Amino acid sequence: MGPLAIVAALTTALSIAFLNDSFAGTFNEKVTRTVRQFSPHLAAKMRPPLTPVIRGRPSSKRAIYICGRPRWVFVLIFSTLSFFLWFASCGILVVLWALAVGLLATLIHASFRTPNLKARLNTFREEFRAVWRNYSEL
Repeated sequence: MGPLAIVAALTTALSIAFLNDSFAGTFNEKVTRTVRQFSPHLAAKMRPPLTPVIRGRPSSKRAIYICGRPRWVFVLIFSTLSFFLWFASCGILVVLWALAVGLLATLIHASFRTPNLKARLNTFREEFRAVWRNYSEL
């Protein structure tokens, strides 16, 4: 495919990783610390806005900010960038085929799954032990 497809894969992975709370928070901290070494004024601008505290309690559902912007902005930017990179590298069909095969494999696996598999395996194990005990007594 080429180097453009590799960059597209990396931007896709980064946009998916930004959806993870701990990754987004860690990424924000690392970038802010790095920027603070070079420009403390810019690092101060990258801080998230202050959230109001109601009755002495911070809200449990805090919005996650990356470089002073809401997380969805970064996810949208990187997703759009990765789409255009996939399109430019002519790898969009490969990605769509991989997505279709992945979804199809998930649906097939879910349809063939047997309910209560763990209980059936435990029953089989107990039956095997009983038979093995009978053979060892002979």
